[in-house]
Amino acid sequence: MNKTQYDVAIIGGGIVGLATAMALSKRAKVVVLEAEDRLAAHQTGNNSGVIHSGLYYKPGSLKAKNCTTGRETLYAFCQEHDIAHDNCGKVAVATDESQLPSLEELLRRGTANGLEGLKKISAEEIKEYEPHVSGIAALYVPQTGIVDFVEVCEKFAHVVKENGGHIQLKTRFLALKNESQGLVLETSQGELRAKALINCGGLYSDRIARTCGVDPKLTIIPFRGEYYELVSKSHGLVNNLVYPVPDPRFPFLGVHFTRMIHGGVEAGPNAVLAFKREGYNKTSFSLRDTLGFLSFPGFWIMGLKHWRMSVGEYYRSFSKKAFVAALQKLIPEITEDDLVPGGAGVRAQALDQNGNLADDFRIVEADKMIHVLNAPSPAATASIAIGETISGMAEKQFGL
Repeated sequence: MNKTQYDVAIIGGGIVGLATAMALSKRAKVVVLEAEDRLAAHQTGNNSGVIHSGLYYKPGSLKAKNCTTGRETLYAFCQEHDIAHDNCGKVAVATDESQLPSLEELLRRGTANGLEGLKKISAEEIKEYEPHVSGIAALYVPQTGIVDFVEVCEKFAHVVKENGGHIQLKTRFLALKNESQGLVLETSQGELRAKALINCGGLYSDRIARTCGVDPKLTIIPFRGEYYELVSKSHGLVNNLVYPVPDPRFPFLGVHFTRMIHGGVEAGPNAVLAFKREGYNKTSFSLRDTLGFLSFPGFWIMGLKHWRMSVGEYYRSFSKKAFVAALQKLIPEITEDDLVPGGAGVRAQALDQNGNLADDFRIVEADKMIHVLNAPSPAATASIAIGETISGMAEKQFGL
């Protein structure tokens, strides 16, 4: 292990950790500790690659502020560094009358969040953007795009190294000693000293906080999102991105269609409880992870409130027919033959003690530490802005 004294040790080599390192490396000696043998191994590397517009988020929230700012910064970064991306736009579609009030709320939020060119379109106008999509009304959102976030992370890491920062793979954080002169981090590769620590541990952010002596007042609940992909002959069913109007009770956007930057079209995801924090398969199971959320009082409160939704999501997980039925609400002509199994990702969703799914980013400061405790979508889109925000917090607290 490198014996260098660092200004800041950042736990987590996903997109938020790397963006934070990139921002801080301009003026501080930083090290990024990643437990896996590669960067972006979990949430960042298993998402659908959508650059979100900021349409969905409550005006004034951290999600809204960082997404709208971070989106444009990300587009500029991709342009500057020749990263393949496409500002292709999307349609968010209402398929029945009951969704029209929610569509109007999305229009209000998007307008409040500064989305220029956002417009409501009719059933006939939907066909101009997506000829195979059926709906009674929709929003056209020009700011939405697609990118490969793993490539973005690789470029973030390159910039960090150019600025003199270090990235250490296969280095798992184990324990922390808070001494008067700084912090001593025990890792799987030995001890490391730093003046300050930033926790961007994603799926393990709550555990890392507790290991550091900080009560996060929440627990991470892993939700697996499962995808199908359209077979090549069916790619023409989707031009760009097609989303439903989301259920406002949940922080999930519902099954949708996403054209991918390197070709192909994804359909999904659903959102099922995973019984392992890295539970990418239906059979994945960890006794520790499962007991962890079963013993958290908020989990049972959430379960009682939303059990019907959970049953429906699990049914779709095991029934391709049910999954296709959900997709047919948007594209009626799609069939089971148009789809083949795709990948899966796990969302680190924070749940509080009252059974509420956190609907905004949550960043907590402690002595010599900053903990990012909830940063699901649109964190990838907002990553550069989040990194600058955390960098500013670090400058103020740590005197960097």
